[in-house]
Amino acid sequence: MEHPYLFVVKLFELIGFGHFAHAYPWVIYSWFVMILLIFFAFLAVRKIDMIPSKAQNVFEILISGMEEFMVDITGEEGRKFFPLIATVFLYIATCNLLGLIPGFYPPTASINTTVSCALTVVVFTHVIGVKFHGVKYIKHFLGPIWWLSPLILIIELIGHFARILSLSIRLFGNITGHELVLGILFVLAGAAFAPLPIMALGIFVALLQAFVFFLLSIIYFAGAMEEAH
Repeated sequence: MEHPYLFVVKLFELIGFGHFAHAYPWVIYSWFVMILLIFFAFLAVRKIDMIPSKAQNVFEILISGMEEFMVDITGEEGRKFFPLIATVFLYIATCNLLGLIPGFYPPTASINTTVSCALTVVVFTHVIGVKFHGVKYIKHFLGPIWWLSPLILIIELIGHFARILSLSIRLFGNITGHELVLGILFVLAGAAFAPLPIMALGIFVALLQAFVFFLLSIIYFAGAMEEAH
């Protein structure tokens, strides 16, 4: 989708990188999101008190709630993998919400961004499997009946590849679809308030899609940690 005006792209034009910015807006807005998350993380930890401030309370409730949710699914052993999955969730949620601000581009509206997030999760799923089971992790792909193992292996490999498609295309499709609808309404309504309900719905969609990605990733991690059946 072509945006009429993107603030960060214009900034890159001023410093002589306009061609790169126009060609890869999802890259520069991914950098913007990372800088934003680092900034807010710094604000959250620069002054930690026994009596937490309002900002500290918000971050503690958010992070502890996500962590306990993950532990309920994976067990205590999954707690060590929480930093990765929490980072992915916060990154995706921020990317999604960024698209609701006029002049900003949501990186998750590009298939390149969503595929990279999906690859990170799926590859790390197998890292977890090898970490917990070693060579025996291969049993997850062979099934319980030895003479069906070649067929089960093919099916499992297709299934794991489908996880990448499922995670990436679902997120990409929902965010891109919302961007298109919002853009069409802005063109039709102009300065009127017709797009506002869609923008309000967009907040729900942005957070829901980040949560779905977060939940599916946890389920994949839990599956890798379980013993093969």
